[in-house]
Amino acid sequence: MTTNDVRAAVLEALIRIAPEVNPTSIDPTRSLRDELDLDSMDFLNLVQALHRRLGVDIPEADYPQLQSLDGAVAYLTAKVAAIMP
Repeated sequence: MTTNDVRAAVLEALIRIAPEVNPTSIDPTRSLRDELDLDSMDFLNLVQALHRRLGVDIPEADYPQLQSLDGAVAYLTAKVAAIMP
């Protein structure tokens, strides 16, 4: 799975959680919670959706790495690469 595949998965999950989100307007370096006005349940739903979609475990201690789009993509790309031969 490429970085672009992971980015697409993250954006797809975000759109399912917040359908009003315009993916092209997301600043990839800003906090998703602040930029998209996600509450804690939205963020938890995002984490769970990414876990299901990508098949990676995301421990709560790693949640800060998912705060921005770029951070989430980098973190998840590394996690996916670690489980795929």
